Order: sequence, then C-alpha cells, then structure tokens
Amino acid sequence: METDLIFHHDVDLPEFAAFPLLDTGIGRHLLTDYYDGYRAIACAAGAGLMLESPTWRANPEWGARVGYDGTALERVNRDAVSFLRELAQDWSPAVSTILVSGMIGPRADGYKAEMRMSAEQSADYHRPQIEALDGADLVTAYTLTHAGEAIGIASAAREVGVAVAISFTVETDGRLPDGSSLANAIDAVDRHCPPEWFLVNCAHPEHLASAFVDAGSWVNRIGGIRVNASTRSHAELDEATELDDGDPAQLAAATNRLRPLLPNLSIVGGCCGTDARHVAAQWAVPNR
Repeated sequence: METDLIFHHDVDLPEFAAFPLLDTGIGRHLLTDYYDGYRAIACAAGAGLMLESPTWRANPEWGARVGYDGTALERVNRDAVSFLRELAQDWSPAVSTILVSGMIGPRADGYKAEMRMSAEQSADYHRPQIEALDGADLVTAYTLTHAGEAIGIASAAREVGVAVAISFTVETDGRLPDGSSLANAIDAVDRHCPPEWFLVNCAHPEHLASAFVDAGSWVNRIGGIRVNASTRSHAELDEATELDDGDPAQLAAATNRLRPLLPNLSIVGGCCGTDARHVAAQWAVPNR
C-alpha cells in the first residue's frame, strides 16, 4: 500500500504511515480506490479477498512520530476496522468471501532486528492496538524480524480473544533479520502460542525459496505470502530513491514456483513495490 501510494499517487506518508489518511475525506477516497483495485481482481479470479487495515504504523512509537497519542491511536485503529467493514458490506454480493484483517507492524524497523523484545514486553506493547482493532475477523502482524515479538503478539491476541496470524520477513538468504531460520522462528511461536497460520512478507519469491530448501512439515503452517517486486536486499531497498517495481509477469512466475512447496498456501499478494498489476498477474487476471 505505502509504496504504491507514495510512488504512483504522489501521496506524502511521513514515517511510511498510511493510517492518517483515514482522518481526511481525500485520504479515505484514496484508500477506497486502492482497495477497489483488489476487489476487482478477486471478482475476476473468483477468489476471496482479505481487506487489511492501513495500520501497520499505528502503534505507540511510530504513531507519536506523526502526532498521534494513545487516545488518537485507539480511535484511528477502530476507525480503520469500521471503514473496511463498510467496504466489505458494499462488496460482499460480488466477492465470495471477505475477511477484515487488522494489520499490526513491528515496534521497530521491519528490516532490522536491532530492537529485540521479550514475549512479555511485546505483549504489553502491542496489546492496546490489538484491543483497538476490535471487530476485525483477525489481526495479522507483518514484517516481524524475530520470534520474541511474534510470540508476544500472538499471546496478546489470545488474551484479547481475537484470531491472529504471524508474518515474518526474510533476507536474501531466506533467514530472518536476526539470523534465525524461518523453521526455527515458526517452531518457537508454535511452541508458545500457535497462531491460526503464518505468512512471509516483504521479500522477493527468490529469497523465500531459499528458506524452503529441504523444508520439513513446518511449511504446512504457512498460509500466505506477500512478496516484494524487487530482488534487492532490504539494505538496498532502504537506500533506494526510486521505486523498483520489477516485472509483474516475472514476479507471478516466481510466485508460482513457490506454490508446490507450500501445500496450505491460500493467501497470495504483494508487498513493497507491488500494486494491482502484480497481484492480477499472480492470480492470472488480465490487467485492465
């Protein structure tokens, strides 16, 4: 969402935060148009649609950087779910299944594991946002760099009583930014507080493939992937001043090569650098 809005629609998103768009009419119009592109893909593909709230940055530390205190963050997280519920109601006759997911992002940088929280610290930090995303079908935490934060989010969601999914990101070698393997990270979370499913996001399919070499039964826990358009590393993307949106057809082909490796894969979408063109290609829908 964020790279699409910034580079294709000239939207200013300080700190990569999209949630302030909910507080203006123009912002809500931009968000509606953005989601509508994926509604059209779901309809054409005969697939379900997961509408994810624009709240990846709507937690205390990132919110404070764009002028949102705890009260304002609670309000905007609740507004995000209500906004998506209205869209889902309008689109439900045409789309087979619509899930509303409350999106949670990491406390620190999604590309680095410099700040590592214990599970207890993570639960305390993320619980207010999880509570504020009340009314979502589930909460999904994206771009996590280490197992401790993931365990805390899963535990807090269970305490609140909401379904939860956990998504890790990996480097070009298929390992998490903290150096651990995807297999070990998934196992650690499952041993403490199993989520409904896992995802992997913010990496090119070629980078994900290296994580699944000689994979065991743990790959059955992966229900979704949201891939980057670019083959660049996280460090290279951090330094980039222009969008690398790759080639949608090539990205779709690389995504398809992962499907046989992930028997329970059902959520397929894009992350940084992607837009509706890439997801349409992934679902074999002609781009309009």
